Amino acid sequence: MANHSSAKKRIRNNATKRLRNRYQAKTTRTLAKRLRESTVKSEAEALLKEVSSMLDKLAKRSIIHKNKAANQKSKLAKVVSKVGTEVVAVKKTVRKKKTA
Repeated sequence: MANHSSAKKRIRNNATKRLRNRYQAKTTRTLAKRLRESTVKSEAEALLKEVSSMLDKLAKRSIIHKNKAANQKSKLAKVVSKVGTEVVAVKKTVRKKKTA
């Protein structure tokens, strides 16, 4: 337990900041999830802009690392670029070798 009044105040402030940081990070994760689930291109692009901004803010405030923010933005941009395009699976034909 803290003995100095300044240490006690620091504990209180840290708890408050921790809650705020968790709230902001959770909100960003929720929007990113909604972005991955979206099927409309225009909606996905709007969400990408919003989520990218939120990730940059989290990185600026050192809630997450700047490289993590960049990686997440990159992955989400890939997801948005594939929204609206149908992925057609090409079936590979397997040929059996002729045995002599």
